[in-house]
Amino acid sequence: MRKSPPAIPPADGKLGVLLPGMGAVTSTFIAGIELRKKKLGRLIGSVTQLQTIRLGKRYEGRRPLIRNFVPLAKPENLVFGGWDIFPESMYHAALKAGVIEPELLRPIKEELDSVRPMRAVFDPRYIRNIKGSHLKKGRTKWDLALQLISDIQEFKRANKADRLVMIWCGSTEVLPERSKVHRSLAALERGLKDSSAEIPPSMIYAYAALKLGIPYANGAPNLSADVPAMVELAELFG
Repeated sequence: MRKSPPAIPPADGKLGVLLPGMGAVTSTFIAGIELRKKKLGRLIGSVTQLQTIRLGKRYEGRRPLIRNFVPLAKPENLVFGGWDIFPESMYHAALKAGVIEPELLRPIKEELDSVRPMRAVFDPRYIRNIKGSHLKKGRTKWDLALQLISDIQEFKRANKADRLVMIWCGSTEVLPERSKVHRSLAALERGLKDSSAEIPPSMIYAYAALKLGIPYANGAPNLSADVPAMVELAELFG
């Protein structure tokens, strides 16, 4: 007999959303959630919040909202943090992006101002048309990974988050060739300690998240988690 899949546990408590890259995409996302929390906006475009899922045959008419069918974190339970190569708060990033009108941002100015980026891991060889000033310093890429792990742990503690996810929202990186440093977890960790040129910043973020058992989602066509080493690391917690 085919075994039933394990039940999905309820999504209780605070969900910390960690976002490498806190510019136009991230500030718009956070502003939308904060407006929803104050009942000043709807989450237009959110598949999980506004769309339905079909169950059974078409003629049965069973189409519950996805959020009522799958245990998902409620928008009210999301808290945000992240990293960027510029230090501006999410309020100033949202104003600069210009996606949401300034008058709509004013009611959530305090909430957006409270979200300020941590110093970012950056390598100009992978993003060549941007120069940042809000950067981490480390002797090796391993040191930078450890700093990210420390950031994550402190964010969870300070925000009393029960669970975390990480979503890459930064710029698209130059795509490196897959190499032997990507073939296994041991090789990747040696590469971090040797500051291998084949390890881009997004891969360091993915490593830090997966090392702590945190789900990582890639919002750009980067190589960050699409290598055997990252699959091996993820499976340790799977």
